[in-house]
Amino acid sequence: MFLQPKDFVADRAAMGGVWTPHESIAYTRWLATHHYENFHVVSFLLPKHLHQDFYNVYSFCRWADDLGDEIGDTQESLRLLEWWRGETARLYESREAAHPVFVALRDTVMRHELPSEPFFDLIRAFVHDQTVTRYETLDDVYGYCRYSANPVGRLVLYLGGYRDAERQRMSDATCTGLQLANFWQDVSVDLGKDRIYIPLGVLRKHGASEADVLARRSTPGFRAAMAELVAGTRELFAVGLPLARTVDRRLALDLELFNRGGLKILDKVAAQDYDVLSTRPRTGKVERVALLIGSLVRWAWAAAA
Repeated sequence: MFLQPKDFVADRAAMGGVWTPHESIAYTRWLATHHYENFHVVSFLLPKHLHQDFYNVYSFCRWADDLGDEIGDTQESLRLLEWWRGETARLYESREAAHPVFVALRDTVMRHELPSEPFFDLIRAFVHDQTVTRYETLDDVYGYCRYSANPVGRLVLYLGGYRDAERQRMSDATCTGLQLANFWQDVSVDLGKDRIYIPLGVLRKHGASEADVLARRSTPGFRAAMAELVAGTRELFAVGLPLARTVDRRLALDLELFNRGGLKILDKVAAQDYDVLSTRPRTGKVERVALLIGSLVRWAWAAAA
């Protein structure tokens, strides 16, 4: 059983033929609980009957992300993402799936009546990343988040049984906020992929430049630009936080953690005077546990009120 996209693509025949539903859900469960250190911590809060559905959706996202970022060749990534798009189309055309993620995902899609748009939007974002590495305005970055982040939140809502526009609006704010918080945290990491998500227009507004970022010069102008971006991202979390009060309590805990985890990243950025070029801000396990306990306490008090 292959665990990494590159291995799988290198020799698809070695997959051993047709995957059974049982084998496929075992695979997506493994992938979800081993590829993202926080996923198993968060998922135990969810209603148990949704765990496998979240594993299946997560595995789709993990594979698409790896096909975009882990192959190491732009043209090959584009080819493989097009293959992934085709497999997604096969799923919605009710054709037999060969890949374990789609074998597992089929039941989730059918039971929850998940629309195809969020899945195709995510693939669109990964394709976009192969060819666009700079953004002029913050609106340009928001436009990217509309495809790279917001579909995930909408899928979470669909799995929870929520399909209304108002909840989607708050979810979009949270997901865009999380994406931006990760961008501001990972500036130095993204530079290694020749990607800069900081809007160049915001840098120029404060007397900084793309050249400063590439040279990892944390000038006063660069830090001022980051301070503006962090402040704007906090506003998105303020819009999204009330969503947790409108859904099932178990799902609400996860949603609150997403918001407060994003805010913690922003706090870390601010704590090092917005210098994300010299050191990547990190949150430790103790801080993540504290966030979890804080959310549990808040919801216990709310339930008792």
